[in-house]
Amino acid sequence: MSAADLRGEVSLVNVWASWCVPCRVEMPLLVELAQTKSVPIHGINLKDKPAAARRFLAELGDPYDRIGADNSGRTSIDWGVYGVPETFVIDAEGRIAYKHVGPFDRQSLENDILPLVRRLQQEQGA
Repeated sequence: MSAADLRGEVSLVNVWASWCVPCRVEMPLLVELAQTKSVPIHGINLKDKPAAARRFLAELGDPYDRIGADNSGRTSIDWGVYGVPETFVIDAEGRIAYKHVGPFDRQSLENDILPLVRRLQQEQGA
């Protein structure tokens, strides 16, 4: 996954890891959101062993359209991540429009994240 992959449509980027307990908590809601196909969801897997990441997704579901592996943690630092999970709303130009630190719940998804996604999608279509 590269910066070019994030241009052209509004999307979410979720930074996660198999060893992250809060990531496990938010994953069912991410899977549910992915099933609506209302917004592409991309994942950045942070400092994880590939087999552990695959097991995590096999157990809890895979909501991601694309997944990048950040083995060194450098990409996450560049994004300003200081803990997992963190979720970003990305506008159609590939810019960060919103950052949610920690696991999101239904309330933050419906009150903060999705209204911004819809507004950005409308602006993109205008």
